[in-house]
Amino acid sequence: LAFCRGRIVRVPKGPLIRVMGTEVVIPCSVSDYDGPSEQNFDWEFSRETDFMRIVSTWDPTFTSEEYQKRVGSGDIKLRRSSNDAVELVIRNIQPTDQGRYKCSTPSTDATVQGNYDAEVQVKVISDGLSVSGSKGRSSMSLRLSEGDSFKLRCSAITTSPEHTHLHVTWQIKSGLTWRDILSLTHEGKFHPGPGYEERYRNGDIRLDTGANDTYRLSVSQASSGDGGAYRCLVSEWVRGADTSWQKIQEKSVEIATVAIQRTDVVISTSNVSVTERDSLDLTCNITTDRSGIFQAEVMWYFSTSPDDTLSDAQVLLSVDRDSVVSDSTLISLSHVDRNSYRLLVRDVDVEDSGYYYCQAAVWVPLHNGSWYKVVERTSAPASVSVTPLEPDYEVFLNASKTPKFSDDPTELNCRIMNAQDTEANIRFTVSWYYRKRLHGDDVVAEELLAMMDADWTLLLGDRSRERTQNGEIIFSKKAADTFNLRIQWTSESDRGDYFCVISAWSRHRNNSWVKSKDVTSTSVSIFWATQDYTLTVEAVKLKPFFVAGHTFEMTCKVSSKNIKTPRYSVLITAEKPLTDQSNPNGTTRIISLNQDSVVRLEDWTDQTRVDGVVLEKVQENEFRYRMYQTQISDAGLYRCVVTAWSPGGGGMWREAVNGLSNPIQIDFQTSGPVFNVSVHSDNPTIYQGELADLLCIVTTEGMALEPDDMSFDVSWFAVRSFALDREPVLLASLDRRGIVTQSRRNGSSDLSLERISPLEFRLRVHGCEDQDFGNHYCVVTPWVRSSTGVWQREPDVKAQPIFLSVKMDVLNAFKYPLLIGIGLATVIGLLSCLIGYCSSRWCCKKEVQETRRERRRLMSMEMD
Repeated sequence: LAFCRGRIVRVPKGPLIRVMGTEVVIPCSVSDYDGPSEQNFDWEFSRETDFMRIVSTWDPTFTSEEYQKRVGSGDIKLRRSSNDAVELVIRNIQPTDQGRYKCSTPSTDATVQGNYDAEVQVKVISDGLSVSGSKGRSSMSLRLSEGDSFKLRCSAITTSPEHTHLHVTWQIKSGLTWRDILSLTHEGKFHPGPGYEERYRNGDIRLDTGANDTYRLSVSQASSGDGGAYRCLVSEWVRGADTSWQKIQEKSVEIATVAIQRTDVVISTSNVSVTERDSLDLTCNITTDRSGIFQAEVMWYFSTSPDDTLSDAQVLLSVDRDSVVSDSTLISLSHVDRNSYRLLVRDVDVEDSGYYYCQAAVWVPLHNGSWYKVVERTSAPASVSVTPLEPDYEVFLNASKTPKFSDDPTELNCRIMNAQDTEANIRFTVSWYYRKRLHGDDVVAEELLAMMDADWTLLLGDRSRERTQNGEIIFSKKAADTFNLRIQWTSESDRGDYFCVISAWSRHRNNSWVKSKDVTSTSVSIFWATQDYTLTVEAVKLKPFFVAGHTFEMTCKVSSKNIKTPRYSVLITAEKPLTDQSNPNGTTRIISLNQDSVVRLEDWTDQTRVDGVVLEKVQENEFRYRMYQTQISDAGLYRCVVTAWSPGGGGMWREAVNGLSNPIQIDFQTSGPVFNVSVHSDNPTIYQGELADLLCIVTTEGMALEPDDMSFDVSWFAVRSFALDREPVLLASLDRRGIVTQSRRNGSSDLSLERISPLEFRLRVHGCEDQDFGNHYCVVTPWVRSSTGVWQREPDVKAQPIFLSVKMDVLNAFKYPLLIGIGLATVIGLLSCLIGYCSSRWCCKKEVQETRRERRRLMSMEMD
């Protein structure tokens, strides 16, 4: 049966019950067919036996004469929903349209299989649904206040001969669209519309059924969004032959138009500006059209930000509906009239600047004597700005000491003049600023030197922090109205403009200090005429010609101008060729000598020639550099970097200017051999625990050398990845003296490095593990003995890496655990047997005493 499939034509399961005068849609689809994807359909109708042709998707002459007028006018049409499905649409269906409808599909299959048509019965019933407003009245108008309740009614009844159910929905018109409020479905379930779920759960919206088939909508606590047109939408449903519900018709009637009068809360003034110590007067007005009895509950809030949510707002005062006002010393709340409440804040402070809100709730009495809150609203914020009372004063800055030369002292005095309205609640602090003087119209932002906060704590700026801590800059207060700045030793970097800012601080009600005013002084210029420092450095090579192994010597002569009693520090640098792998950055710092003639090795790393470089001071302005036993690797450009220092304050030295000498080149013309290095392994793929052999082979080209005239430093590296994308790890090294150095390892494998021939070096990895895999290579540093007997170091040579792969030996991996498991199982089994034997032998033994049996003979039947 799995292969017996063919065309299947489907229509809904009948009968389809429809109401006279409505539109009927009958779908038809086909599946499991061959041929083109788009299929054609023919529809026919029969009241009794014969079928009449209605419409076709592919044959315009298919329609019978009886249906040509209705098909031509569009009352009957076909609507294609997909390539394999269509819908027969009949507008304004009549009782004469009741009967059987057949949907057929012309064959496009290679073989005839399945069904090619399907029929459905359509039953047309009369329209028995009636929907009307309360007591048959037309739409009415309601005008309500926010928070009120109202009820709307509609009547819906059906006299349909079939067993139908009604679906009632109350809707409101917002703009041009209708929105669902609450529905009583045809299955007897209540379903709130979008946005009404919370109000339905709270009981503010209900739908009740009453006598005479009425449906009542009850709305409590009406809001402004409840205003609009209301209608009652009723649809009639019937259960189909497939037990699914089908909507057969729908009717609606407009019931009422509801207008909601909004209750607003407004503060009389939106923007208020008052002076410190004055009074703030705000009035909250409640706008409502309620004429009955109601009471208002008012609460005033204060916030530093215009946030309508009042999340961080502070409650100032409140009055409940019984006119009981919460108490406050400086704030009062009074009831001016029925809808107005006045807030009065006396002796305002700067901290009272912010945003004030009035929140009002309207309560109405109920029949049982209780009160009910119908609406609550918060006003827009009223912005209040409190202007502080500023003291009146002037600031004068003068220089009591000005420098004539570098390292002279500087002293500035910042004085408060003509101070007025300065009460006991006012105190003054100072801030010192520096502005660098530039040529032209360039603008430079001032730099903070130091400032005082309200409690006279000194806060240092980045420019003066270190010098103040060293005692070079002193900030002080000489008198109540005078602040002092003293620079003990003024340098050229201190030249510029200085000014001070005097800040007035006011004490508030909570004993906190708030800055009320800043007054800036005119600037004072600290400047003296100087000439720019000049420094010239000349490097001279003392021996114009030398060869490798000899001593290189050069001198650096320094000359300066406009520097008072200078001293010099010297640094020798070398710029190596880019092909030098020992220093890929180019410039190397070799040795230095500071202004106190202290010599220091910088980046000189040749441990065999620790004493091979010397830098000494020949004269006050002349320095000599020597490098003994020069190597070919020492080739490059050598310079002197000189810094001139002048004495500063407190016995310190101050950097004046830097200079760089001309380069001196060291170049060796050699025709020695060329060294090449390669790595080889007979078996680069091994198993765990085996021995790995790696050979580093050195070959030479060009001039032949005796083995005794060559020596090598060999280092082995590994990169633990398939690609060379990680940092190499040093494994072991062998220097030219035969000393082997191994790096620290984490695994259990071991290394050995040996020289097996003059040009071959072998690295062995004993007991290989998983972490020993990766790319392995060697780096060789050749050493060649010259004709004079001096060993010369050649450039490093790096071999191409070889990849070492470590596999796991499955048999060896499981051999020892298996043997151990068998042994343990045997021991445990023998032990179990021994325990069982001992238990049965000694612990469970019982003595059985035989009872004496009496021997009696059977009596004969005759004696019985």
